[in-house]
Amino acid sequence: MRILRYNEPVFDRKAAAFFSRRAIASDEVRDVVAGVLADVAKRGDKAVLELTKKFDKANLKTGELRVTSAEIAAAKKQATPDVRRAITASRKNVTAFARQSLRRNWRMKNEQGATVGEVYQPFERVGVYVPGGSAPLVSTSLMTVGFAAAAKVPEIAVCTPCGPDGTINPNLLFALDAAGATEIYRIGGAQAIAALALGTKTIAPVAKIFGPGNSYVVEAKRQVFGLASIDLLPGPSEILVLADKTGNPDFIAADLLAQAEHGGDSVIGFLTDSKKLLNDVVKAVETQSKTLSRQKQLLNVIKKNCVFTLVKTLDQGVEFVNDFAPEHLSLIAAREKEILPRITTSGAIFLGNQSPVAVGDFLAGPSHTLPTGGAGKSFPGLMADQFQRRTSIVRLNESAMKKSEPIVSTFAEIEGLDAHGRSATIRVE
Repeated sequence: MRILRYNEPVFDRKAAAFFSRRAIASDEVRDVVAGVLADVAKRGDKAVLELTKKFDKANLKTGELRVTSAEIAAAKKQATPDVRRAITASRKNVTAFARQSLRRNWRMKNEQGATVGEVYQPFERVGVYVPGGSAPLVSTSLMTVGFAAAAKVPEIAVCTPCGPDGTINPNLLFALDAAGATEIYRIGGAQAIAALALGTKTIAPVAKIFGPGNSYVVEAKRQVFGLASIDLLPGPSEILVLADKTGNPDFIAADLLAQAEHGGDSVIGFLTDSKKLLNDVVKAVETQSKTLSRQKQLLNVIKKNCVFTLVKTLDQGVEFVNDFAPEHLSLIAAREKEILPRITTSGAIFLGNQSPVAVGDFLAGPSHTLPTGGAGKSFPGLMADQFQRRTSIVRLNESAMKKSEPIVSTFAEIEGLDAHGRSATIRVE
């Protein structure tokens, strides 16, 4: 891990190298993804199958792309009582939270007496990407598909990578079915995003694509924008912890390691104005990391993407947090009420010593699908209303038309659009 201190030489430059960032893919990732999209656009299922064999080592046939009802039934039978209870508890919280955030139809009268308003309908068909990789992200199925189901989306097509033998973790299959998936396909990577956006003979195209993924998946979502709508750009996991001396070092270390065990390009960071807490957290990370199972993932992240920072004040820490735009922020401070309104770019904020990020990952209710790589400066986390399509409504009667016509005619004259003006005046002549 790297440790930065505000009183060391060129601190500002070192801190900026870590905290100042934007979600921009490398040239290599952009080129690979562009090639995948072009291939799927040209060859459809055949390209998807070849790319799945190349990247996931799974040799599938066209008829094997979609998970069968028999596989889902078998997964249900394998689910233990504990798994069933956990998935049910999480789904209940997710559904309740999602329903609170759905948009409702509304109408009002404007100053000229016209009725205006909005109506909201669920998208007819959406695609959801659920990562596989080294861990079956059962919780992600609930916090993506579960939101789509709460919004009453009729068709929810899920893509998730399979293993080399073509199988998907049964607990993940059970969770996807319980959350409300109507179709499940055993493909991952940029080729899955391409299939959802472009459509193939097997996979019908979707209106909008949701879900997190690695850098190639995120870049594929960026490149298909316009062919389909996109939720946000959620990539490898991130956490920053901002704490004063009231922080519990063991709890903080545990939260940092929980996100580090995702491995890959995950990023963990700690900021504090307390020298003692900084030292204590370093020791706790070193001690706890030795007791955990995913040593390869943990050590890689701690070595490459871990920065602990001693800031002069928590106010300086707030500036770094907003510049970094973390996926998850843990805020532990006596001045919490003062600091919280000033945090403006974080995907999700966990308050106090007793609020581990893992509860948000699995159970609390808000989706853990959150912007990463600095995208939090522009994107919010996944919400239920992102599964709704908005349409505006306008109705005028004769009285409202008479009051509106002079204003419409003026705009038409300014912009040189006489047909626009005529469409209003013809109704009042």
